[in-house]
Amino acid sequence: MLQMTGAPRAVAAGLREARVSSGDTEGRGQRTTAWAGALLEGAGSMRLCWSVALLLAAAGAAVEDKCERNEFQCQDGTCISYKWVCDGSAECRDSSDESQETCRSVTCKLEDFSCGGRVNRCIPQFWRCDGQVDCENGSDEQGCPPKTCSPDEFRCHDGKCIAPGFVCDSDWDCLDGSDEASCPTPTCGPSSFQCNSSTCIPELWVCDRDDDCDDGSDEWPLHCGARNISATHGENPCSALEFHCRSGECIHSSWRCDGGPDCKDKSDEENCAKTTCRPDEFQCLDGTCIHGSQQCDKEYDCKDKSDELGCVNVTLCQGPDKFKCHSGECITMDKVCNSVRDCRDWSDEPLQECGTNECLDNNGSCSHICNDLKIGYECLCPKGFRLAGQRRCEDIDECQDPDACSQLCVNLAGSFKCECEAGFQFDALTKACKATGTIAYLFFTNRHEVRKMTLDRREYTSLIPNLKNVVALDMEVASNRVYWSDLSQRKIYSTQIDRAPSFSYDTVISENLQAPDGLAVDWIHSNIYWTDSILGTISVADTKGVKRKTLFKEKGSKPRAIVVDPVHGFMYWTDWGTPAKIKKGGLNGVDVYSLVTEDIQWPNGITLDLSSGRLYWVDSKLHSISSIDVNGQNRKTVLEDKKMLAHPFSLAIFEDKVFWTDIINEAIFSANRLTGSDISLMAENLLSPEDIVLFHNLTQPRGVNWCERPTLPNGGCQYLCLPAPQINPHSPKFTCACPDGMLLAEDKRNCLTDPESVVTTRRPATVHVTAVGPKRTAVPEPTTKTGTTPLQALDDPASGRSVGALYIVLPIVLLTVLCFGTFLLWKNWRLKSINSIHFDNPVYQKTTEDEVHICHSQDGYTYPSGPWGCRGYPSKITSPNQRSQCSLPGGSRDPFLSSEIRQGVNQVAPHLGRKRPFWRKKGQKFQVLASQALFEPLLLLGPLHTLWSVLFLPWALEPFSTARVHFYFFEMYYVF
Repeated sequence: MLQMTGAPRAVAAGLREARVSSGDTEGRGQRTTAWAGALLEGAGSMRLCWSVALLLAAAGAAVEDKCERNEFQCQDGTCISYKWVCDGSAECRDSSDESQETCRSVTCKLEDFSCGGRVNRCIPQFWRCDGQVDCENGSDEQGCPPKTCSPDEFRCHDGKCIAPGFVCDSDWDCLDGSDEASCPTPTCGPSSFQCNSSTCIPELWVCDRDDDCDDGSDEWPLHCGARNISATHGENPCSALEFHCRSGECIHSSWRCDGGPDCKDKSDEENCAKTTCRPDEFQCLDGTCIHGSQQCDKEYDCKDKSDELGCVNVTLCQGPDKFKCHSGECITMDKVCNSVRDCRDWSDEPLQECGTNECLDNNGSCSHICNDLKIGYECLCPKGFRLAGQRRCEDIDECQDPDACSQLCVNLAGSFKCECEAGFQFDALTKACKATGTIAYLFFTNRHEVRKMTLDRREYTSLIPNLKNVVALDMEVASNRVYWSDLSQRKIYSTQIDRAPSFSYDTVISENLQAPDGLAVDWIHSNIYWTDSILGTISVADTKGVKRKTLFKEKGSKPRAIVVDPVHGFMYWTDWGTPAKIKKGGLNGVDVYSLVTEDIQWPNGITLDLSSGRLYWVDSKLHSISSIDVNGQNRKTVLEDKKMLAHPFSLAIFEDKVFWTDIINEAIFSANRLTGSDISLMAENLLSPEDIVLFHNLTQPRGVNWCERPTLPNGGCQYLCLPAPQINPHSPKFTCACPDGMLLAEDKRNCLTDPESVVTTRRPATVHVTAVGPKRTAVPEPTTKTGTTPLQALDDPASGRSVGALYIVLPIVLLTVLCFGTFLLWKNWRLKSINSIHFDNPVYQKTTEDEVHICHSQDGYTYPSGPWGCRGYPSKITSPNQRSQCSLPGGSRDPFLSSEIRQGVNQVAPHLGRKRPFWRKKGQKFQVLASQALFEPLLLLGPLHTLWSVLFLPWALEPFSTARVHFYFFEMYYVF
């Protein structure tokens, strides 16, 4: 009994002990042990012990931490994510997540590197010795072995590695120029041409109307004779509203002599009259003039904003050390409440406010901080909060700023936290999201070649050499394939990256190209998109070049660069026509509209950051890099620099960096894409670097190809299956498309012929070239390039033959129906607009009286008269006012037709089938009608006369007419 009575008391004591705050972690184990011992003392039976054990488990759960398994509990009891612990920024209010005690206990994974030191951070192993400091103490870049190059590479003095072909090529490929040191005088081989500057180019590039030597000596008349004189002086590729640079570009004529060079050779600013301003004008730093009253008016009137530089407005009375009197004076704050009148109205010495601390009374009704002033007080907010009204503070949502974080932003009370997408890891030191996985490469064009370079320049090689004039470039990461367009060859090529450099590659598009300046690959649906600035078109084809279609064409447009988003079904392109713009549309060519139309003059390259959903583009006229979200909102200028952005041409985005090419500086630069800071030189001494692409598996995320579902190959489309833009949740996943010259049938899957136009497509050709590459002549093998019609590119050949037959049958049927309908309309109009005469054939009425009805006309009633008469047959002629009759042969005859109708009537013949005569007009050019002598013998042939009258005479006489009389066969009459 004593044990039994003691047990409840022990349990109660244990329960009271369990009510202790969970934050008291010290001695928790001791209390639990004591509690269990008390229970065991009170347990007198096995059954009671099991009950106590259950109570012990329940009490232990009650004192567990309130945070989840993947959360860290701060010392103040709050919970944060474990991934935020020891990441370089404190999320706990007491900073316990970044304390030395917490971070020293962190154990790094085997595949990570431990920074050690005060804060033991863990970073990926491949960040070690990558040239960037990631640990707070810099331990990840300490003790790194010297950089070594492979046996087939050249090591620069600064440790960088370049391809051996870059050595002694007259270009500084090492940043320190060590690849061009101690080089012998260059000598060219028998298949090469030596420029006047001693450089060597392939012989095939000489006299091809394109300057390949730096000094243009390969096109001098000394070498070419008269071959290029007419082409050089007789052709002007620019329009009447453009200026033709000596370096070949076409720019707006308004940019001539505007103070900023736009041509590569700066020829647009040569021989310009120097601008001088009037005495009452202000001259901006760029040379333009504005009225003098516009200087220092708080508005930027000069393009370079120089009219507001150095302006000090003495009428302002702002700042914490200034006080504005009610009477208008401006005095310093130290003169307020000093018992001396400094304002005329004594507003600087109010008796009640001076010496009174309003913050002592209920904190001045401020929600957070009350700051007492000499006169009055003000409410302030801590960092991360702002005033809502005058006294209450509210949290600032820093995530509303699109550039607050590199990728993901989590808003917290009074602060925010940056996170990264899958595949990226947050760098606490640089606050950047760094990619994990494969090595990132920069691929860029260098006029005659495609080069490949790592971001740290450890590897720098020529991927595809000996090209003619490569301008556009893009990649398909999954298939490890590169695509490029050649402006001189007017073709689009592709090859495997691991096969390059080689002299065999695939020709994807070789026809109907003029200026393929932009190129983009849809890596999900295996399509390529390209622009043509001369044709003003956006086109699409499959990656084999078999199926092709023009999606967009607009007069006056000059599309330049293009980028695609196959995940959401959109494409974006720059257009430097008049006016310049950035356009957006679906990958199937629908819903095309202008996204950017203001503050844009010469948009060139464009790229898309899929992780943040923002577009970036360069403007060669404004010398700027700008960004905007994919819906046209939240526009921001990242960087403006006339020196580093002298003539930007293309750009690429990766992690927190933006890379761009500049054809005037002939270099590649990089900068922070959020702030525009940290500008660095990536490569220089290039030859017209134009397009640039970042190659990494994270730049092309996987997606669903709805066109290749197992139940519906090619989406059921007969030709192209194109992804549709995902405008809303109800948008289609794809639509079918037909080649140029054909239309979709009613089922929206098959194609029908459009008779107005016929365009051909072709099959891909494999091109093999000589050692100098496809620079001038890339001749396809005769057996690999075949021309086909769009019908042959369709999936069903039988359907193609049936559609082809429609080319002949359908136009004939339509023409026949149109002519017949026109004839019926004309006949109906003639019937309603003329008078007619009706009479019977007297040949078949010898014993009865035939009546002739005279119809009313504009001249009243007319009586029969004519050259034929009754011809001896009895006939009666009736009119409203007169009744006459023809006698038997030898008797009197009345005229059969009126004199009005008789004029011009030359011959009358009866219609045997309907007992009615017919005649023809004098001078009418048609076959002579059967005369009476012909008809009378036919009467003896019996039934044959019916066949004659039905089959021959009505149809033979139908096309002939006069303006007065209609003749019917069967129940209709005709006009001759």
